[in-house]
Amino acid sequence: MRTALKPLTVTELNRRIHDLLEVVGEVLVEGEVSDPKTYPSGHTYFTLKDAESQLSAVLFRGEASGLKFKLEHGLQVLARVRVTSYIKRGQLQIIVLSLEPKALGALQLAFEQLKAKLAAEGLFAPERKKPIPRFPERIGIVSSLQGAAIRDMLSILRRRFEGLHIRVLPVAVQGEGAKEQIAQAVRDFNEHFPDTDVLLVGRGGGSLEDLWAFNEEVVARAIAASRIPVISCVGHETDFTIADFAADLRAPTPSAAAELVVQEREALLERLSELGRRLSLGLKGLLKAREERLRSLCASPFLRDPRRLYEERAQRVDELTARLPSGLRHLVMRLSQRIERCGPERLKTAFSTRLSRVEGDLRRHVERLGALSPLAVLSRGYAIAAKLDGRVIRRARDVSGGERVRVRVHEGEFDAEVKP
Repeated sequence: MRTALKPLTVTELNRRIHDLLEVVGEVLVEGEVSDPKTYPSGHTYFTLKDAESQLSAVLFRGEASGLKFKLEHGLQVLARVRVTSYIKRGQLQIIVLSLEPKALGALQLAFEQLKAKLAAEGLFAPERKKPIPRFPERIGIVSSLQGAAIRDMLSILRRRFEGLHIRVLPVAVQGEGAKEQIAQAVRDFNEHFPDTDVLLVGRGGGSLEDLWAFNEEVVARAIAASRIPVISCVGHETDFTIADFAADLRAPTPSAAAELVVQEREALLERLSELGRRLSLGLKGLLKAREERLRSLCASPFLRDPRRLYEERAQRVDELTARLPSGLRHLVMRLSQRIERCGPERLKTAFSTRLSRVEGDLRRHVERLGALSPLAVLSRGYAIAAKLDGRVIRRARDVSGGERVRVRVHEGEFDAEVKP
């Protein structure tokens, strides 16, 4: 005989399903992230799907804070999850314990995402870069006091040029709190030591994880906002960080940064000495050339007897003065001959032709003036009314009843009285 089943409440059934799913435990699953949404609580909800099905997923705040990269729609991931259900709705879901991007490592993906974001803001634009001073006197260093990098930088700076003012703000360069310390040190130099000529920000080599503090957004923004020129010097020559792109200049290593920022004292002194020798030789040559020129001028007969400068010109003036009367007579004679050759009749004809042209031009101008004259309008039946003092009346309210006015028509004018 069939035993009757005891009915369950919906909650009881959901709880049994929940307990069964919990037995599955942790599994690895790969898929595509779809529509991730982070709530004020810090928890992120999304769908993990493939070509044929999908699962609801939740990434709680604690696990989300450990992600180096941004969870984006369409990202292929490998997730370590716990299979469970949401009892209140009876909904199957997976709780994400850790995530790794499938195509790239998590750190590399985070690097590419932040680089693209800051580049789009113009943070790496060449026009934002500040020039590095050629002869800095006050040099700031943001680095760790442990390790060979700081010792190498200080040794090179002191060896290449004595008497430099070097200030070091020690910071942690990896691990928890490193990014905040580096960013704050850059800001402190700008706020408390604004007379610093150049800043060296960096550390020695290491793995991508070791160098990661220099790939953080807060460090990049602090470097980009610095009013003091910044040289980044992180890791080895093959290592590139976000700080390198934000800085005004990248040095491949900390030692190279120290060599870039300060010229070697002996080389600089040798260069100055060479320039001094060239300047001395140039001045000697210039003085010798001017001396020879002066001797040449002293030997000139014009300087020994200055009258020679104007004697020839004075004679030329006298010659032209003597030729002036005869030149005038010759000019008058030529004009007289031209008049005689023309004869009275030709002169009369030329004068008449010219007069006719002038009369024609005058008539045309008179006609144009007449067309523009306001009196021409009067010939078409219009009249001009004016007060007795000559002021033209333009509006009816300009006159009052009983007032006498003068009216001008095409031929003549007469007085009139305004009726009220």
